[in-house]
Amino acid sequence: MSAEDRRESVIAAALTEFARGGYEGTSTESIAQRVGVSQPYLFRLFPNKRAMFLAAALRCAERTRDTFVAAAEGIDPEAGTEGVKEALGDAYLDLIADGELVMMQMQMQVASHQAARAGDAEFGETIRAGWTDLVDTVRVLLSGDDTATGDFMAQGMLINVLVALGYPQDHRIWNCARS
Repeated sequence: MSAEDRRESVIAAALTEFARGGYEGTSTESIAQRVGVSQPYLFRLFPNKRAMFLAAALRCAERTRDTFVAAAEGIDPEAGTEGVKEALGDAYLDLIADGELVMMQMQMQVASHQAARAGDAEFGETIRAGWTDLVDTVRVLLSGDDTATGDFMAQGMLINVLVALGYPQDHRIWNCARS
């Protein structure tokens, strides 16, 4: 396996481990074990735990963005903004079905907040850049409609909270999030 392939496997493993344990609660040893490499090898690919977290955070945002872009492809223009929102929403529900991506999104928010409180603005800026790119992509997909973008992102956050709290998809509160 090439170093780039191994790096990709580390990012995937880091996303899983950080989603479960957060930045503070995840050891680089657990990431190395998940990948099947030694910790010294892990640090040849990434300089530190922070770099692994940020790579996983950006990958999380990229996967969501790429899912939205793919969902919008081929939508009939006659469907309008509502048709695009529905396609994006359905694709997002499929994407987060296992909960891992939602939990990583939550961990990103927690880590960014904790870093800001500790005076580490750069950490949060990197995470926010991934989110800004995601929001900008949704805005473009929704024809530049700021209201539709805000509504869509707010509904997504409500869905994230519901998933994080363990609500089943057939719960009545989901109807509020989907409408």
